[in-house]
Amino acid sequence: MLRNEFDVEMKLIINILLLLSLSASVPVWAQTETAMAQTEPIETQTEVAAVEATEVVSEATEVSEEPSEELDVKSVVLDHIADSYEWHICTIGERHITVPLPVIVRSEAGKWYCFSSNRLHHGHSYEGFRIADEGAYAGKIVEQMADGEQVRPIDLSITKTVAGLFVNCAVLLLIVLGVARRYRNDKPDTKAKGGLAGVLEMVIESVMEGIIIPCVGPNYRKFAPYLLSAFFFIFINNLMGLIPIFPAGANVTGNISVTFVLAMATFFAVNLFGTRDYWKEIFWPEVPTWLKVPIPIMPAIEFIGLFTKPFSLMIRLFANILAGHAIILILTCIVFATAKLGAAVNGAMSAVSVILSIFMNCLELLVAFLQAFVFTMLSAVFIGAAQHSEEHEHGHEHETKQIENTTNN
Repeated sequence: MLRNEFDVEMKLIINILLLLSLSASVPVWAQTETAMAQTEPIETQTEVAAVEATEVVSEATEVSEEPSEELDVKSVVLDHIADSYEWHICTIGERHITVPLPVIVRSEAGKWYCFSSNRLHHGHSYEGFRIADEGAYAGKIVEQMADGEQVRPIDLSITKTVAGLFVNCAVLLLIVLGVARRYRNDKPDTKAKGGLAGVLEMVIESVMEGIIIPCVGPNYRKFAPYLLSAFFFIFINNLMGLIPIFPAGANVTGNISVTFVLAMATFFAVNLFGTRDYWKEIFWPEVPTWLKVPIPIMPAIEFIGLFTKPFSLMIRLFANILAGHAIILILTCIVFATAKLGAAVNGAMSAVSVILSIFMNCLELLVAFLQAFVFTMLSAVFIGAAQHSEEHEHGHEHETKQIENTTNN
């Protein structure tokens, strides 16, 4: 009985082993046919994939060869700093929103023209006038002559700087006249004003008592209107230049033509009202004779100083305001210039840009006041030096005592 059961089990094991060996040993001819059947589709698929890869590579090459639009930081900064014949407000998509300004020019034939700057957009010309793209007159209106020569006409156009100057002067007049109206009918026992009038009174008193009276001397009343006007003109224009919203934002005091006029005003105030002692110190200063004759070394130095003083006023104001605008614009452009460097780099640089831009704007608020203060102080010092004389010294002491008595009372 046991033997029969053992024989059955052995048969079952042998049958299972035979089945496993048969399933593992597939005939070679069957494998060969299967491989031949699969070879043709694989080769076809490989060829198709290769063609598609070649097309993708060629498309990528074409895309890479196309010029990518990158932010031109230099043009952005220069477009804001430089003067123009239109006032750019903003850009929405590909549309530039601008305010055209009037163009007033005189041709070589002696005829005057007045038209909108819209007629000169995108390189167009009107009555022979166009905006030069390159050369010595780049960005300026030129007249195209019959022989192809470009000449610069007499240009009295209202540019962005001039328009900003009008706006800022209107703001200054509204502030000053509004405050003056509040003080017009006041009595001596009237309480001190609050708000803008109180702030303006405090600033005027600090400029008068801290700059004008000590630096100019007894004749300060003659020059106080000019010095106060120069201070508030520079201060308001500096502040308006920091506001990036139309109609503010024009770089007025960062334009060397504006600072040149301010410096020339100080130059004339100094030299037209200079005393005899002032001119004597220029042409015959109190130095050893050998420094004056036979070679007038010191008189030449003093005479050159007549022009270097206003030149320093012009360059100092121009350079400081111009540099502030340029730095803020460059910091702002970092956000867009790093956009293609990835989210991590762009995010980090954007955070740095925002922080530094806020810091620079706060610093520019201080610079706006300091530059107005420095220009007024140096102008008062130059004017006071031109009023110097022995009578001036005695009068200055008397005036100082009067001011101290008035303050104490």
